[in-house]
Amino acid sequence: MLTLARALGADVVTTDINRDAIEKMGFGDVNLISLGETIKKPPLKQISASIRFAHCDFSDRYDFFIFSGNWAHFASKKHKPNLLYCHTPVRAFYDLYDVFLKRQSPITRILFRMWVAVHKPICEYYMKHVDKIVANSINTQSRIEKYLHRDAEVVYPPIDISKYKFKEYGDFWLSVNRLYPEKRVELLIETFRQMPEEKLIIAGGYAKGDHALKYAEIIRHNLPENVELRGEVTEEELIDLYARCKGYITTAMDEDFGMTPIEAMAAGKPVVAAKEGGYLESMVDGVTGMLVEADVENIINAVAIISQNPEDYKDACRERAKMFDKSVFIKRMKEEMGI
Repeated sequence: MLTLARALGADVVTTDINRDAIEKMGFGDVNLISLGETIKKPPLKQISASIRFAHCDFSDRYDFFIFSGNWAHFASKKHKPNLLYCHTPVRAFYDLYDVFLKRQSPITRILFRMWVAVHKPICEYYMKHVDKIVANSINTQSRIEKYLHRDAEVVYPPIDISKYKFKEYGDFWLSVNRLYPEKRVELLIETFRQMPEEKLIIAGGYAKGDHALKYAEIIRHNLPENVELRGEVTEEELIDLYARCKGYITTAMDEDFGMTPIEAMAAGKPVVAAKEGGYLESMVDGVTGMLVEADVENIINAVAIISQNPEDYKDACRERAKMFDKSVFIKRMKEEMGI
């Protein structure tokens, strides 16, 4: 959204704003308008965000409205013409409902069911006021058709390819994840526990009020010596990690699309990814890395093969990454907007 806002000279209307993070990402010039803070406790965070979007009114201020994220389209009834750039229908409502349910305690399980029972139909009500949907992948497009019964065009999300540089094939593998259970970070940790000769750095944190706190604490207290949990890093640090890693690895569950493998490929680094979700669209198996079943044995095998000659994938990775450059995204989004 920040990339698109800059390209269109548009304002961004949102709830919680972390201006330091936005400055570090290089988007300090984008005008941000806050609707106020959300309650930092699930599902009150999600509910409060939905209410703030539903109650806001900028209808006389702008000519066109683009929604992004799980709750922004609650503003769709008042704000037309509009377009939703959809990363995924809310996974806790649909394909990951049972997964989320199993993680709850007996008491929170009841609350979770109540939240979904009330919030899901309201979410779908406001979705009917969305004029056009653009999906961030074919994978997301399929979910939109299955769960929302809507058609959607596909525009892949933007990567600023020019930012990512190659320095070396270092002595560590890199994984960049929010510490959420669906990212299956525990699978990465167990894999590298069985490969003490290899090193893994995991970069990424989680937002306050999300469901990941307990999971993140478990991850922190279960690390072997060859796995480093770096936490949130600056943009400069992240670019440097991509530049110096041996390769990139990700095991997220049916990822919507997944931008981090492309960032790694832009730096000339091979990728090991789960053979599912958006990775099937971003990667070319055997050319830009390896797509594998999400289990320890297959990941170990892929890491061992790529570690022998990571440089063999360099040119193909960089060429593939160009398909997802931000210039392509901006051009396609303008086409979808009719401008």
